[in-house]
Amino acid sequence: MTKRSPTNTATPDADLQQEVLAFLDRSSFGPAKGGKRIDTHASVVFLGADRALKIKRAVRLPFLDYSTLEKRKRACEEELQVNAANAPELYRRIVAITRSADGVFEIDGSGTPAEWAVEMTRFDEKQSLDRVAASRKVDPSLAVALADAILHSHARATRSDGGSWLASLLPIIGRNTAKFRAVHGLDVSAVEQLDAASRDCATTLQPLLRQRAEDGFVRRCHGDLHLANIALVNGRPLLFDAIEFDPVIATTDVLYDLAFTLMDLMHFEQGAAANALLNRYLAGAGQESLDGLRLLPLFLSMRAAIRAHVLFVKAENAGDGEAAWQEAKRYFDLAGRLISPAPPLLVAIGGLSGTGKSVLARGIAGLIEPPPGAVIVRSDVVRKRLFGANETTALPESAYRPDTSKRVYDLLSSTAQRILSLGCSVVLDAAYLQEAERTEIADLAATQGVRFLGLFLTADLATRLARIDQRRADASDATRNVALKQETFAIGTVSWHIIDASGTPDQSLRNACVFLPAAPR
Repeated sequence: MTKRSPTNTATPDADLQQEVLAFLDRSSFGPAKGGKRIDTHASVVFLGADRALKIKRAVRLPFLDYSTLEKRKRACEEELQVNAANAPELYRRIVAITRSADGVFEIDGSGTPAEWAVEMTRFDEKQSLDRVAASRKVDPSLAVALADAILHSHARATRSDGGSWLASLLPIIGRNTAKFRAVHGLDVSAVEQLDAASRDCATTLQPLLRQRAEDGFVRRCHGDLHLANIALVNGRPLLFDAIEFDPVIATTDVLYDLAFTLMDLMHFEQGAAANALLNRYLAGAGQESLDGLRLLPLFLSMRAAIRAHVLFVKAENAGDGEAAWQEAKRYFDLAGRLISPAPPLLVAIGGLSGTGKSVLARGIAGLIEPPPGAVIVRSDVVRKRLFGANETTALPESAYRPDTSKRVYDLLSSTAQRILSLGCSVVLDAAYLQEAERTEIADLAATQGVRFLGLFLTADLATRLARIDQRRADASDATRNVALKQETFAIGTVSWHIIDASGTPDQSLRNACVFLPAAPR
């Protein structure tokens, strides 16, 4: 969504609304009595002790119209409807600010409604995800929970034919470029390069964009899913403040919705969390969603450009806009990097059971170009999917016969080939105990013309057995007996990099990162 300056947009209702706002300033929601007021271009939010009131500004902007009391009431009702499913703990009801016959204002009084507000439960502002990401590392478990919340939101979302969404892409790029051209201090060549690359991608990818729409991936989404619109409440991420004023703006490809969150995590240098979010989302969305990965550079870059556009406008309208300008510039630079991603890399991680392959895969995937890192393909998960079983459901011993394992490794290779062809890096997590398996995957990389990195983990038997004993709710079916049996395997010559994985996960990651190739310049 491209937001613009609200200059000269006040409506005839504005004077009465100012009276309402002045009343709320003097109420328990006002700063003088311990509350807090937050003004934006489209709303005014009053934070009380345990609840908040959000009022739509009496303005008419290019992308919204809150010019009458009735329109603001409808907007409040729509906001409640589109957000209640994602954050029922936050959204309470629509409440009137009334005025009695003698001119006295009340919240939810018996007089005539003078204004309408969305009543919300107040949450700790320090727990908005942008503040969390700015102050500390976002734990992968939180990223997984966030992915699940977004998946559930998309599963409920109404599908669209995608016509308005497809028609909006080039205009969005054009509005961003027009803004950037008008910003003093931006590199003109960088602006033009971003514009040209974005337009080229949007045009080239039209067939895939149309196919995604036909396949049902264009839906009425949240629409504005940057980190400031996600809150941690009782430890759970809740999506709030979805776009309510225009369903056309909020109707997009689900990956474009996800891309806002991914991009914002990158902006806050939370690469590991962004990668965990991506991998969890892909696992939940299913194999049919993989082809959308080709769209990620465009979607991520557009989201960064939109955020830059909004903050440049904020900088212009702020008394001291230097901080907003600098943050906008960082988003602009990020947009330029994301639209021209580095070539993909194929990483294969092998080793006996209990050496820590899956832990290393999760640790290293977020460090691999292009952002938001590599897609992880795990043999244990592929095998469970092959048998139609839940990831943590133990399979019978017959599921591990040589012919079945051959099918699993073939699926690993074909999935890797598919993802690499979309421009994304891949981390393959499998034992690779046979020399032929290791040779085959290295040959695949050569055939695809991508860089390859083979890592083979080692650890003593006692360490591996201890790790296997500690596993809970894991996709691996390896037991102590399996580990003991593997001690007799002849694994042949290992030409991959040997990684000592007997220490902590962080030590194994450091040992492996030595061999990561530098991103091409």
